[in-house]
Amino acid sequence: MMPLTLANIGEDNIIRKIGGKPEVKRHLETLGFVVGSNVKIISQLGGNVIVSVKETRVAISREMAQKIMV
Repeated sequence: MMPLTLANIGEDNIIRKIGGKPEVKRHLETLGFVVGSNVKIISQLGGNVIVSVKETRVAISREMAQKIMV
């Protein structure tokens, strides 16, 4: 298991765990980041990470991406 930020760009990954405070977990779940779903890094720009989750592209901060374990 590793943080999403260490995954290769364009590689399909499965979310294994979401860390952080309960409100952070809830926020990520509303964006589509749930355990067992597929996630792929599209690009990394500055401090943001653009990912594809549930057929949608979402931009999240690097700190948020660190809390998603794949």
